[in-house]
Amino acid sequence: MKVINQNIHIDGIDKKILRALMADARTSVLEIARQVGISGAAIHQRLKKLEKSGLITGSKFIINPKVLGYTTMAFIGVYLDKAVSNPQAVKQLKKIPEVLECHYTTGNWSIFIKILCKDNEHLMHLLNNDIQSIEGVSRTETFISLNQQIERQIKI
Repeated sequence: MKVINQNIHIDGIDKKILRALMADARTSVLEIARQVGISGAAIHQRLKKLEKSGLITGSKFIINPKVLGYTTMAFIGVYLDKAVSNPQAVKQLKKIPEVLECHYTTGNWSIFIKILCKDNEHLMHLLNNDIQSIEGVSRTETFISLNQQIERQIKI
């Protein structure tokens, strides 16, 4: 993971560029240039500066998982028997494609994961056969998301 330069300076034009790309990463450099009122070359230079600084780390298309039949989102607190089990457990979790995020946390759990499944039966299968069978996992606590209310990036 690239370390972000904490001393980067972004001005109003940079913010306009970033907001346009955050709204739609497919927006062309020329369209952004028209919106901002500077040349396409200037936009391109600023984007390169922002990428080099680590502020922009890429762009991506977002797949709607419901179209593929994935309707159950769950969060799972994973209790490990020993802290030394963390790296091995994460290595095993990486092999499970339904695991979207994995976080080391403070508090009760050693690891907190976000998982996407087709349905509750699929979730139960993953819990019983894939997650709880990982060496070092002593138990799990699962929370099913009923509906995501907020999804956003940090405000620029």
